[in-house]
Amino acid sequence: MRAAGVREFGGRVEVFDLPEPRDPGPDEAVVEVAAAGVGNWDDLVRTGDWKVGREAPMALGVEAAGRVITVGSDVRGLKPGDEVLGHPLQLREQGCWADRVLVDAGLLVRKPPSVSWEVAGAFPVPALTAEQVLSESLELAEGDTVLVHGAGGTTGGLIVQLATLRGARVIATAGPSSAARVAEAGAAEVLDYHDSRWPELVRELTGGVGVDGAVNAARGGSSHAVLAVRDCGRLATITGDPPESVRGISVSDVYVRPDAAQLEELCMLLGDGRLRLSVGAALPLADAATALERAMTGANGGPVVLLV
Repeated sequence: MRAAGVREFGGRVEVFDLPEPRDPGPDEAVVEVAAAGVGNWDDLVRTGDWKVGREAPMALGVEAAGRVITVGSDVRGLKPGDEVLGHPLQLREQGCWADRVLVDAGLLVRKPPSVSWEVAGAFPVPALTAEQVLSESLELAEGDTVLVHGAGGTTGGLIVQLATLRGARVIATAGPSSAARVAEAGAAEVLDYHDSRWPELVRELTGGVGVDGAVNAARGGSSHAVLAVRDCGRLATITGDPPESVRGISVSDVYVRPDAAQLEELCMLLGDGRLRLSVGAALPLADAATALERAMTGANGGPVVLLV
């Protein structure tokens, strides 16, 4: 079968042939991939900095949507032909940038009928990240004021939407090209992150106190975001750059994990339109290297997806 990945960690992304998936074990399923998301996290897998259960040579990709081909003997609630999506780590054989993938069936959820393959393929990782940041790291409560630094990206935009849905006041930073989109997502105030005074402006918007919680989704931005947090507040970063705790602020360095129950609830919000995601670029599997380059720039106005 066709796959896109690396022959060795740190190598270039290329398309090559891999063996067909083996027959599923009792708790597994084989999925025919329709679309697979591409994110900057895939470059961490490419270089070997994120261990996902496989060694090179391997197909990359840690999120996908497609149709179930076959299921193991102990799998209940899924059958061949079902349309599903998931973040199936640890990988059982290969990554999701392939014609077919063998996965832990317990990590799959049904794709809402109204959601396109492109959106479904790009949804699991950023949506789960947003959920885990807000509900676990920040312990978001209705009425909280939350800063989202780097809200113009895919994950940042979903964080804004989820926080707004849960009754928080959102103050966001974004570039001029994405400010209107971030405001439409629910941010009460959108500040230009190019203005070095933005942490001070956040404090002014909160009466000099600071926000209850902050999410950093901008690479290298945590040390600035913490300045806008109130004493004994919370900060979560999704870019691997946690600052030292100051003023009693709790700091979380968040790495996404699979969670089917969370993903199922998020898919319900996506299916009924309360969460929205617009794909920035959809490329064929043969262009996987280009897709990863485009995902790394973050300049697509939405996530990058491979159509398989």
